[in-house]
Amino acid sequence: MGGGGRLHVSAELAGVLERIDAIGGTLDEQADAAEDAGRLPEDTARALLGTGIVRAGLPLNLGGHEFAPRQLVETAERVSYHDAAAGWTMFALQTMTGTTAAYLAGDAAAELFPDVPNGRHALLSGHGTRPGRAVPVEGGYRVTGRWQFASGMAHATHIHSAVEVEGTGELRVLAMPKARVTLDGNWDVLGLRATHSVDYHCTDVYVPHEYTYVATTHTPVTGGALYRLGLVDMAAIGHTGWALGVGRRLLDELKRVAAARTGSRGAAVDTSQFHAAYATAEAGLRAARAWVHDVWRDVERTLDQDEPPSTEQDTLIRLVLNHTTSTVYEVGRTVHRWAGSAAIRRGPVDRFLRDLGTGAQHITSSPVVLQNCGKVLSGARPDARWSFLDLS
Repeated sequence: MGGGGRLHVSAELAGVLERIDAIGGTLDEQADAAEDAGRLPEDTARALLGTGIVRAGLPLNLGGHEFAPRQLVETAERVSYHDAAAGWTMFALQTMTGTTAAYLAGDAAAELFPDVPNGRHALLSGHGTRPGRAVPVEGGYRVTGRWQFASGMAHATHIHSAVEVEGTGELRVLAMPKARVTLDGNWDVLGLRATHSVDYHCTDVYVPHEYTYVATTHTPVTGGALYRLGLVDMAAIGHTGWALGVGRRLLDELKRVAAARTGSRGAAVDTSQFHAAYATAEAGLRAARAWVHDVWRDVERTLDQDEPPSTEQDTLIRLVLNHTTSTVYEVGRTVHRWAGSAAIRRGPVDRFLRDLGTGAQHITSSPVVLQNCGKVLSGARPDARWSFLDLS
């Protein structure tokens, strides 16, 4: 049984970040082509996987790096700084693959993850907020369902999907080969175009019981204290790092625009109003990042004591993600306002703004999540517990 003991803090972080930065220029160069194709080029995906960013989320005793939460935030932040769609793709694969490795039965995990250090393991993509139907049969389930937003599906080998068990209402997550589902190929959007976040479906597909796990579990079969976070809190890590990376890149791009236009006739970036707006955006982003690390530092202390997060900590994980995304969205508004034509012509400012607009629509940043956080923290729901993004 996994999950016990102290939190593992990996010595591999610096190397992973260095490898991400080494291909940052390539990510920039290929971003337009990736948008046109609706997915990352295969050589780009392989290069990103070669940095160890997915291995960072895999259990140590399967050969993964098993980064601590703040280390995972930093990896998502770094790759998203270079390319928002690449960052979103990789943290999605990292989350689905890492949690599957941790929560599946040992024999199933061993089959899907035979040689992690040499890259021989499954990659999982999928979605869980609208579950399919699982009909119990001998040895497993017959599964039927339609799911949305399978980010990174172009690079996945297996599917990660939530299902509701008929007769009991139990929510489980399954892992099955990608060949068992039909991809709908309908990812037609303005932002995050290169994430290939297609919908998919299947009808009456058999899935063995050992290739499923209880969706709300906080008890890993494989891996250490990190996986006591559970699926939703693990997913929050990547989303939070993504927002921070996108916000930092947008402000750095605005700084480049300002440097190029300073001193030209009628330059808006020479005004005190611009300088105040830039300072305000900078303060907001830095404050959000500091709070992210404050929240996750506290959670790490709890995990290190072999405990799951408390309800208040679960609330703050959701709230800091919601707040960070909202803050970065406001940063984007500032960049759009002052970048002028750079914000509307094809290029990094335009692309990152469109990606931000789409990423900020994620369910984790919805007003309902914010309201639920307020119910807990204000004392209105003192006995409430989180079930995914809802209170029960």
